[in-house]
Amino acid sequence: MGMRMKFIYASELLMVMQAIALSLCSAYQYKVGDLDAWGIPTSANPDVYTKWSKNYIFRVGDSLLFLYPPSQDSVIQVTPQAYKECHLKDPILYMNDGNSVFNISQPGEYYFTSGEAGHCQKAQKLRISIPGDGTIAFAYPPSYGPTAAPSGYHNLFGSIPTPNAASALTISSFLASCLGLALLDLPSSLPL
Repeated sequence: MGMRMKFIYASELLMVMQAIALSLCSAYQYKVGDLDAWGIPTSANPDVYTKWSKNYIFRVGDSLLFLYPPSQDSVIQVTPQAYKECHLKDPILYMNDGNSVFNISQPGEYYFTSGEAGHCQKAQKLRISIPGDGTIAFAYPPSYGPTAAPSGYHNLFGSIPTPNAASALTISSFLASCLGLALLDLPSSLPL
């Protein structure tokens, strides 16, 4: 194989590695319900959160945005049992600002419902599950109740997660090193 071909292969390898690195570093914010705000499902769309949750694949690092009128609703993170029974007392997390963000920080089961009396019974609730390796999460419709309580609950509330600058620098350094090693094999007289 000629030196020019080695350079071309090294360049292509670098581009593939950059694409992989960028895909691993991306996080998304999902508006719960999309065009429908967080609220009691209407009779025209009673399974809005079930339909919504089936349209996305969630990952660790993503966040959920709940939008609602703060004077009329709220969001609470609850235990599996509270989710199943629509028990609103003693939530894990209570959010009531009308623009609530929940960061998915770890694998595990996450259960949400409205903090307003009667809303949970009318299917205003959401369950998502992030597998142990943290790569993909699926949201389950409210009709599926939990079978056993998980050992721990994760609740973080804050801004949209962003990639760590140090890890981005490390990835860039790694990719540059790979390209540098590939270029060492090339003669200095090769025209680029």
